[in-house]
Amino acid sequence: MASASAGLGVRPGGDTPATPYARTVLDVVDRIPQGRVMTYGDVAEYLGTGTGRTVGTVMSKHGHEVPWWRVVQASGRPAEPHVGEALATLVREGCPVRGDRVVMAQARWDGSAAR
Repeated sequence: MASASAGLGVRPGGDTPATPYARTVLDVVDRIPQGRVMTYGDVAEYLGTGTGRTVGTVMSKHGHEVPWWRVVQASGRPAEPHVGEALATLVREGCPVRGDRVVMAQARWDGSAAR
């Protein structure tokens, strides 16, 4: 199970507290500036541990604690079933969006200091 290898130890549902790995994921997501995004894989790469899937597991379980709409799929599309809400919020924050996707070449954040 990928989540166990990343130290998640959680499954979607229930009231399981965030593990140390989950807290680090949430800390990174919380630092993504308004108008910018990271992919699930970007977050894992930035942390140097886990995968896009393990980050997705954390976000599905605990994403409500942070600006979840700033983490998108590699295609630039927000996660289902919250595409409309995520895109509307991103547009309000000044994120470049075309159709139902973020313009990744302009919006992707690499984890460096906010511009």
